[in-house]
Amino acid sequence: MTYCVGLLLNEGMVCLSDTRTNAGLDNISTYRKMFSFEVPGERVILIMTAGSLSVTQTTIARLQEAMDHDEATPETSILLAPTLLKVAELVGNTLSWVRHEIDEKLAMSQGAHASMIVAGQRRGGAMRMFLIYPEGNFIEATEDTPFLQIGEHKYGKPILDRVVRPETSLHDAQKAVLLSMDSTLRSNLSVGMPLDLAVIEKDSLRVGMRRRIEAGDEGFRAMSEAWSTALRDGFARISI
Repeated sequence: MTYCVGLLLNEGMVCLSDTRTNAGLDNISTYRKMFSFEVPGERVILIMTAGSLSVTQTTIARLQEAMDHDEATPETSILLAPTLLKVAELVGNTLSWVRHEIDEKLAMSQGAHASMIVAGQRRGGAMRMFLIYPEGNFIEATEDTPFLQIGEHKYGKPILDRVVRPETSLHDAQKAVLLSMDSTLRSNLSVGMPLDLAVIEKDSLRVGMRRRIEAGDEGFRAMSEAWSTALRDGFARISI
């Protein structure tokens, strides 16, 4: 299992993913689940993945292969697609095809499932963020719901519901996703460090900040402890 979250805000986009992958209680590994693709000054695309590693890795590899192909076209490459909606369609179709192929190979089992978050912006277009379902269909982040989650999302959702708005600053957004992840880490052992954090400022068309947060990161530990203290103090002040 995993946990990935993306915020679509007036100032830009903030994305965070863990890196833990489980293949049984005694087989826990670390794999990157955040991938970025950029054409400087033209577009930036960030993809986060959750679910079956065989599906997600193959999907990313197929997308990369299509981008690198000598005869790549706007119908096949996410770096040439005319809109972010078309990017989401390409990612969704590729994910669906890969899942179908792997499901056929795993016909005797329960199949393989995966989902993705696609975030980005092209020159002259708006920032957009999509959640791609295993079947290839998708939904888009909106002003009413300016964040998307995949994986083990229920533990980290309450703080996002309470504090994240389109006008939330990028600084506060980073704090929100990190505290959302902290809640998930405390409640589910299938989500684990290190973490990958990325920030894309509006109209910058690039990943402006990228940070790997290791298990012993002092800043993250201090934030976690401060949040725990604030929750305990707030709980103690509430009367019934």
